[in-house]
Amino acid sequence: MNPNKKRLRRTMMFLNAQKPGLIKDPYIYKPDSIMLDLEDAVAENQKDAARFSLYHALQEIDYRSCERVVRINGLDTPYWKEDIRCAVAGGCDAIRIPKTERPEDVKAVEAEIRSAEEDFSIPEGRTLIMAAIESARGVVKALDVCEASGRLFGIALSGGDYTKDLQTYITGTGIELMGARQNLIIAARAAKIQCFDTVYTDLDDMEGFRRDVETIHLMGFDGKSIINPRQIPVVHEIFTPAQKNIIFAEKVVMEIEDKREKGIGVFIVDGKMIDIAFYDGAKRTIELAKASGVYKGGL
Repeated sequence: MNPNKKRLRRTMMFLNAQKPGLIKDPYIYKPDSIMLDLEDAVAENQKDAARFSLYHALQEIDYRSCERVVRINGLDTPYWKEDIRCAVAGGCDAIRIPKTERPEDVKAVEAEIRSAEEDFSIPEGRTLIMAAIESARGVVKALDVCEASGRLFGIALSGGDYTKDLQTYITGTGIELMGARQNLIIAARAAKIQCFDTVYTDLDDMEGFRRDVETIHLMGFDGKSIINPRQIPVVHEIFTPAQKNIIFAEKVVMEIEDKREKGIGVFIVDGKMIDIAFYDGAKRTIELAKASGVYKGGL
């Protein structure tokens, strides 16, 4: 398995792949991933120019620790295959499939990636995939999509197109997204992959943005798509474990490992009843703290 499949992805910042001023140094804001967009951000008559810009950016810019994901054009367009070849040749880390509705969409993209890796001498399996769910059908078929490829590291909700398909609109309350969010996170967890929330487009409402991020964090999402660097600190703060939670997770892990050797199944940690079911969650808290750079313990 590609070791990057489980990497930390709290923030994924969208950037127009055609605009050098946007894609030359986004790493200074320290998003976990950048989304170099060849789809909606690029006009129909500018697709070739955007690919040219994308290829040279991938080849020549050191994005430091930022993961480089490329959003290709839809599979119902004449552009997507060339988008994949350009992105893979440039050395991108992953391809994002827009408007994914069925596992065959993922398989078609996987086949094209495999072919491009072979043509451009890229190690097979290096290029990962994520799938954007943007319709009611996509939400219903989410588990099938999640299980379509071993390259698939995650799925993401695209709220704008989804709410149009649902014949409603983005309200800012999250009510219209609730069913899709819950269904996607359940499907992703069942398939043991990651899940990412849609963008929050009102840049003047940072309080609303914070509430939105707190909601999806509690729901179990791994991160959020963003459109502006101002949003990064809020997401990272909310998705980084607090020190008290890290310390408690350490105690849980140590106690479970100790008690398991002694044949004890249930015990108390800081006044709370704990059993083996808490182990994976505690380990995940510690791993997230390590990946976030805030871990100070010794496990």
